[in-house]
Amino acid sequence: MVYDRTKPFNSLPLLPPTGIEEDVEILKKLVSASRALASVDGNVQRLPNPYMLVNTISLQEAKASSEIENIFTTQDELYKAVSDTIQEGQASPSTKEVLRYRESLWEGYRRIQEKGEIDLDSILAIFRQIKNTSGGIRPPHSLTVIRRGQSEFRAGEIIYTPPRGLGIVENLMGNLLDYLNDIIDPDTDPLLKMCISHYQFEAIHPFPDGNGRSGRILNLLYLVKKELLNQPILYLSKYIIVHKDDYYHHLAGVTQAGRWKPWILYMLDAVEQTAQLTNQLIISILNQMESTLKHGKRTIKWYNKEVNELLFGQPYMKAKLLGDRLNISSRTTLNKYFNELQEAGILVQIKDGREVYYINTDLVKILEG
Repeated sequence: MVYDRTKPFNSLPLLPPTGIEEDVEILKKLVSASRALASVDGNVQRLPNPYMLVNTISLQEAKASSEIENIFTTQDELYKAVSDTIQEGQASPSTKEVLRYRESLWEGYRRIQEKGEIDLDSILAIFRQIKNTSGGIRPPHSLTVIRRGQSEFRAGEIIYTPPRGLGIVENLMGNLLDYLNDIIDPDTDPLLKMCISHYQFEAIHPFPDGNGRSGRILNLLYLVKKELLNQPILYLSKYIIVHKDDYYHHLAGVTQAGRWKPWILYMLDAVEQTAQLTNQLIISILNQMESTLKHGKRTIKWYNKEVNELLFGQPYMKAKLLGDRLNISSRTTLNKYFNELQEAGILVQIKDGREVYYINTDLVKILEG
């Protein structure tokens, strides 16, 4: 049967696919990717406060994941917005979308921790947080299609039409959730299931918009659910940006010809390379934290481990955050403390109108490296 991109893909096969696990090349790649992923989880546990850096790294993931959907914001604006939630309301629309992505990641993580499974309500909550909407699954009459971007060759051309019709999307999502929760095919390696289910989610395309970002969050939450990660810290979106053409090519290969192997090898390579980069990132941050702590203690009498961890909690901060942590209400005392941090080269001050921010330039350099 010839695949017609302009017609709904209502023949999308249910999970699981067949004949994948027996492939030797896939099995070898699965071993190396699993090993790399386990090393990330081990390094995360070395962090004095995993939530602190997971929150910072998740901001990078949010930015990259949004860029895949052509939603761009500067690092500077993003860091300023997240340094004080009051400023979030003044952020640009693109920055707000990135921040909503990060919040949706944590909302999904909270739900998975509470429920111990991935359900439709959790996926809907992720989508609604990303898009700031009360909407849900695409209605059966919605003529949703995927078109080439305006900057691409043959811009506007339909490249995929997701399934539609009464109950069709809901049935496919039910099958996907049964697969993710091991009601069907419980013996397949969970990392392999993540690769397969990511294609399936994107092919179902359950929402009017925000499917790519929702699907990438679902990847992380599934790895947490299966205890391959303790924290949602795998930064897959950066790999997808670098290899964006391959990503869409292999997705189309599964849809048009059932070519699962290239897609799975692509996703496993994304996991392995991303895990290696994440390890380097964590180690660099840990090493810089240790160096800064020694320097801070040597040059500032009140500097301690708690302050050091606070300064590495996010790249930009405002004076109030340190004041609250150290229980300092005097502006004079707080200014003195920040002057000492600047004199020691630990923070750099910048002004944006009436707002004053303090930047941990060492952390920024690592995150943007």
